[in-house]
Amino acid sequence: MIKIENMDFGYVKNRMLFQDLNLTMEKGHVYGLLGKNGAGKTTLLKIMSGLRFPLNGTVEVMDNNACLRKADMLQNLYLLQEEMFVPHLKIKSYVNAYAPFYPNFSREQFENYLNEFDVAGLEQHIDRLSQGQKKKVLVSFALAANTPILLMDEPTNGMDIPSKSVFRRLVASAADENRLMVISTHQVRDLFSLIDVVSIIDRGQMILNASLEQITDKLLFDIDNQLTADGEVFYTEETPRGVCQVKKNVNHLDSKLDLEILFNALMSNKEPIMNLFK
Repeated sequence: MIKIENMDFGYVKNRMLFQDLNLTMEKGHVYGLLGKNGAGKTTLLKIMSGLRFPLNGTVEVMDNNACLRKADMLQNLYLLQEEMFVPHLKIKSYVNAYAPFYPNFSREQFENYLNEFDVAGLEQHIDRLSQGQKKKVLVSFALAANTPILLMDEPTNGMDIPSKSVFRRLVASAADENRLMVISTHQVRDLFSLIDVVSIIDRGQMILNASLEQITDKLLFDIDNQLTADGEVFYTEETPRGVCQVKKNVNHLDSKLDLEILFNALMSNKEPIMNLFK
């Protein structure tokens, strides 16, 4: 559904944010997009939705050139930005104004999502809501749009702990084999139960784009050597549970993936881990 080939992008020509980036994302998956601050996660989502144009290479979304922003692509893609402009409109008026752009939008689902988030009343002005309540309305709209591609940038920012739990439940219920979701976040613990593919960008490159199964097949997350002493050790970190080591999974043992440990391992010892997935 999304295919990026040999893409270069930079806000300043002599300082590239992405160089020769290649990435393929398929329907039926929820991708977790991770990276350091300034790595380009938000920019990448904007490039996918045609809001930023690559200097070189191609970006195809559902067989459309994303740069052209054709109606056929836009009605099938929704980008939920971390900070979105919200007009001075009541919730019901906002829906009346923007829902027609999305043929599969469901008002019934939208109102159900609002109820799940405990947002009462369609007569409220969105711009007068708190940051958390505003985010709940926008997330509800994004899910109710029922677009085949849903891109979300830091969707749980501003939400309290109970709301984050509701968010995970609603996203899990909305995901299906015909939908592609990409969630960019710094809060990896909010993502773990949702995603099935991890995509990590660093210094202009996609350094990992692999399913959870592929990751745990290649890497072993071992606490205090309880599983095995075999395998090359790529990373060690002290945790409240004990000393966690990320090793080469030479014996193909089962272990529990820790996204934070995986991310830290890649940032500190990138090349040997990347080589496992080539």
